[in-house]
Formats: sequence, C-alpha cells, structure tokens
Amino acid sequence: MPFPASHPALDRALSERGYAEPTAVQAAVLEAESGRDLLVSAQTGSGKTVAFGLAMAPTLLGEAERFADNAAPVALIIAPTRELALQVSKELEWLYANTGARIATCVGGMDPRAERRVLDRGAAIVVGTPGRLKDHIERDALDLSELKVVVLDEADEMLDMGFQEDLTFILDQAPAERRTLLFSATIARDIAELAKTYQRDAFRIDTVVKNASHGDIEYKAIRIAPHEIEHGVVNVLRYFESPGALVFANTRERVKHLTASLRERGFSVVGLSGELTQSLRSEALQALRDGHARVCVATDVAARGLDLPDLGLVIHAEIPVNKATLLHRSGRTGRAGKKGVSVLMVSHTRRRKVEMMLNSASIKAEWSGAPSADEIRAKDHERMLTDPILMAEADEESIAMGKELLERTSPEHVAAALIRLYREKLPPPEDVQDDERMKRAQETGRNERGQKDGPLVDFARGGDMSWFKVNIGREKNADPKWLLPLICRLGHVTKRDVGSIKIFDRETKFEITADAEAKFRAAMAQSNDEGVTIQDAVAPAAGEKSLRKWDKPQGDRGGDRGDKPFRKPRFDGEGSKKPWQSREPRQDGDAPKKPWKAREDRAEGDAPKKAWAPRTDHDAAPATDGGAGKKWVKRTKDDPTPEGKKPWVDKKGPKKPWQPRTDGAGAATGGDRPWTGKPKPGFKKPGGKPPFKGKPRG
Repeated sequence: MPFPASHPALDRALSERGYAEPTAVQAAVLEAESGRDLLVSAQTGSGKTVAFGLAMAPTLLGEAERFADNAAPVALIIAPTRELALQVSKELEWLYANTGARIATCVGGMDPRAERRVLDRGAAIVVGTPGRLKDHIERDALDLSELKVVVLDEADEMLDMGFQEDLTFILDQAPAERRTLLFSATIARDIAELAKTYQRDAFRIDTVVKNASHGDIEYKAIRIAPHEIEHGVVNVLRYFESPGALVFANTRERVKHLTASLRERGFSVVGLSGELTQSLRSEALQALRDGHARVCVATDVAARGLDLPDLGLVIHAEIPVNKATLLHRSGRTGRAGKKGVSVLMVSHTRRRKVEMMLNSASIKAEWSGAPSADEIRAKDHERMLTDPILMAEADEESIAMGKELLERTSPEHVAAALIRLYREKLPPPEDVQDDERMKRAQETGRNERGQKDGPLVDFARGGDMSWFKVNIGREKNADPKWLLPLICRLGHVTKRDVGSIKIFDRETKFEITADAEAKFRAAMAQSNDEGVTIQDAVAPAAGEKSLRKWDKPQGDRGGDRGDKPFRKPRFDGEGSKKPWQSREPRQDGDAPKKPWKAREDRAEGDAPKKAWAPRTDHDAAPATDGGAGKKWVKRTKDDPTPEGKKPWVDKKGPKKPWQPRTDGAGAATGGDRPWTGKPKPGFKKPGGKPPFKGKPRG
C-alpha cells in the first residue's frame, strides 16, 4: 500500500527518499487518531523513527507549510544512547528538510558549550540523552515551556540503563497539555506504569507478533570448540562476505583482543566499547558507513541503537546473557525489509543454555559446524565468477590496455594474474573442525558426559538402545567405576555409547546405542583373557530390583546409570566367617566392665587426699588468716634476723643522677647510645613458639 498522506512537506521528503510503502508500525501510527498519545511496541529496525516523525507533524505544523519560529523547542525526543540520538537526528533532518525546522542534538561526550549556543539561537526540535537534557534544563539553557510533543524512543532501554529518575525530572518540567509518544520493544510493568503516569488516554499499538522471531533474520548456531572460537569467527566472516558485519563480545578486553586479532589477519575492522571517547566512536561509525571498515567488534552497550548500512551479518562471539540481549543484538540486521543472518558461536559448555534461550524466544536455528576452508574457497570461486566488475561494460581505455596485455602475454596468464589479485585481498581461512562431541550429543539426546538431556532434546530409548548383560554382579562387588571402562575396552566403544547400567546379584545389564551396536557385537565375538562373558539380554522388568533388602541406594551415577553398588557386610576377625554384630548386647564371657566407684568407697590404702589447709610457719605461730600458718609479712631493716637467715639488705639503693650517654670515644650521643644490634636482657623476639622445656616423649 502507498504511504498515507500526513503532511505535504513530509510526503515530498518520503518520495525523494524512495519510500514507497510504509512498514507495519508506520501504517498503524498514521491510521491512529490525530492528536492522541501513543503507546507503541514494535521490533527494532521496523522504522520507528520515521513513524513518530510522521505522527508528530500534524501537532507541530498544523496547516502551515513551514515552521514560523524556532525560538523555543516544540518537540523533544529522548533516546537512551548517544549513537541512537545522533541517528534519530539525522533521520529527522531529511524528513523535516522542507519545513525549515532547526534540529539540535544534546548528548553526552559532546561540548556542552557548543550545544548551549545552538539552543540559544533557537531550535524547533531537540534530540538528546536523558543525562545531558537534564543538565541543560537545570542550567536554564533548555526551555520546555513551549513543548507540544515529547517522544520517548526505546523507553525500555532507558529504564534498564537506570534513567528513570532523569526521565521523571524531564517529564515533570514539560507542560501538562503536551502529547506523549512512547515507543518500546516490549511493554513491561515498569513501562506500563510510566505510561499510566505521564500519558492521557494513550492509544495502544502493538506490531510485535507473539511467540514469533524476526522473519527477516536467519539464525545459525555453530558448534565450535572453546579454543577455536576466534578461528570460527574468521571463517564465518569469510564464508558470508557481507558488506557490513557486527561481532559482539561481552567485555571491553575481549573487544580489544578480537579487534587486534581480526586486523592482524587482514580484515578492515574497528572496535566499539564504552571506554572510547565520543570522537573515536564517531570516527569508527563513519568508517563503517563510508565502507572503509567492513567489520565492527562491539559490546552490548556500545551497539545500542546502531543502524549501520548494509549490515547483513551479526556474530555472537560470546553468548548473550539472556533472550532480550539476543534479540537486541540480532535486531541490528534484517532492518527495513532487508535480510540478515545471526550466527551464534556455541561451545559444548554453552550448548544447553543456547538451546533453552532459542526455545524461549521461539527461534529455530540451524545447527552446523563452522565453515571449512574448502567450503570458503568454493564460495570465493563462485563469487569471483559472478563479480559485477566482470559483467560491467569496459571503457575504451581499459579495452586498449587489455589488448596491449594480450599482445605481451597469453590470456591464461592475464586471467591467472587477475585471480591472484582477487585472492590477495581476501584473508586466508582457518582450519576448523566440527565439534563431534556436541554433534553426537545432539543426535543421541545425551550430553557430553553421556547423561540424558532434559525435555528440550527428544530421545526414544526403546528404538535407539539394545540391552546386554555381563557375568559380573553384586557377589563379585560389581561397581560402575570399573565396570564401565571394562565394557568400553572389551566392546571397543566409548562411554557415550553406554546407556543405563543395572547391577544384580550375579549379573549386570547395560544398554548400548544402536549406532555402536554392530561394532560392539563384532568385539563380543572375539575371545578375551579376562574371564568376562557378554551376552544379549532383555530389558529389566518394571518391578525388578537391582538391590537386595539390606542394601541402600547410593544415588545416581550420572544420568541413567542405575544404582551404585554397595559393599558386602564386613566380617569380624581374621578369616572368620562369623558375621559382624553390634556390641550391644555382648556375647557370654565378654561381660561389660565393672561400674566405677568413688575414691571414698575403695579399700584401705587408696583413701582420698586430705583437705587443703594453709602451710604453717616453723615456730607454729597461730595463723592470722584463719588457717594454721603464720601470715606472711614483708621484712624490713628494723626486724631482727631469724636464726639461719641472712641479714636484711636493701637491694634497691639510691638512684644515680641522670647523665647523657656517650659513645665509646666519650662523645655525647644526645641522651641515648646508638643501638649496637644486641638485644637487651630479657628481650624476646616477637612471634614464634616458646622453646620446649618439657621432657621428650617415650
């Protein structure tokens, strides 16, 4: 259907730009009642910028052809990131080119003084990020009193990035009678609350198809070993040869590493991460738009809102954290009706997570190994033969040069030289092998350790497994820890080919996959020197138990391995066949020990110690402390000297007068002698254990 008429000036701009038919969101916005608030949910890359640009034109211009005055802004567009704000500004510039509207951009990373000068000169439409817009409002550089329309683009992203407080401040400063257009990929609870608070009787538009992935994006999951992910990225870039490719990594350091690795291999690549300044990010994006760079390695934050021309390939070098991030990354391609490819590099440690993520997003991805070097060379051969430069008409100068070359050499040499020049521009492919372990797991429904996968992978045991038995059971202490390697060694299979293991008294039954059954039977026919016999068996009955009554189950040995065997009961004595019994009650002749008796009740000679009493003095003087001994009193020089004792001596004596210390030569040291390195008497080095003073053992 052709574009519905919105405004003459905008209609001419759309016609000049080549817009013939509107997208779903654009048609829905134009069909809505004019002047109402809009709450729109649409997929990324669906033309939302042109949609709200057309929706606000009747409110801003009315019947006028051009803006009469640009003194104060009448429209405010708020975007979550700098790149998205700059992109919206460029889209509105060509859309409103015939209306005489001046558009100002206010984003972080730019010179705020230059932005204030633009605002002072007047702008009809202002596009910016929440933080910078709030800063201009607080400094009275941005006047919102004349606003007629406020647009919140990617509102869910702004709330996820923590801009709710800034948005609330900006919306509170705007006039209450304004129109509010809210665009979001999803309408979550916080978005609904924001719309309920700041919108009036909003018209709901939903163009997102529930439980359906983006129809213009083809998803591919590449099985790859963890140490070969970089090689896999190289081969995917070489296989598709898209004019523009976006490689996602989760950290800044990973972006640096991948950028350097791809540049070393000959790719024209730029890196984008949050640590780059605005000027460097603008230069990188301009290089992509001009065609000087073909590959961009970026984090999720740096790639928000990117709309690169001819971006036909998205590579997830590192798996996204959730479904929303997967859809946001992949939505960078397949925009405006163009086809795109989204490739996930999946190692065996991330296979299960990727399967659940794709299942929750209702995405059907094609699983395969990484493109091989031979496949890439075959693609190069096909692309070279169909290169437009070979089909284009040559001018007279080129024809004259070609005739001169053919006079000097043969056509075969000229063609060979052309092929060499063509291949020299292409980075060489890497040798990458398919992850057979993961491929096997997907085919059999068991993970890399042989365990049964959950409900995401269909697995019919009955048709894919065969039962066998071995003449080793509980009586011979059968244990899967050594029984599984024995089966693999004798049957020439791997542990991934062995299914459930059930241990019984005299035999053990186990499963073998149908793919390995022929090889296992061929190995069974050969004799072995281990005295082990393997035969066909029937599946255990539903009520058949693999444990005896006195055994206790020990849990599951990985997946469906059956019960872990239990040891036989222990025996008492050396070589005794008498079963061990608890000591309670004891046997005859092994009576318990005699009960303990207090010391007072024992026989003579073992009487308890006497009660403690204070020691008495030599002269048996009466005790002054209630005991039998003499109370101790410190002697003085006036006391008589007892018989047999030394005379009293005052050990302290008078103190010597203080004098400054001197060194060995007699020179004063200022009060203290220099330390000689010898510790003082009684000095103890901190730490360590005290010296052992007890008697040695034994």
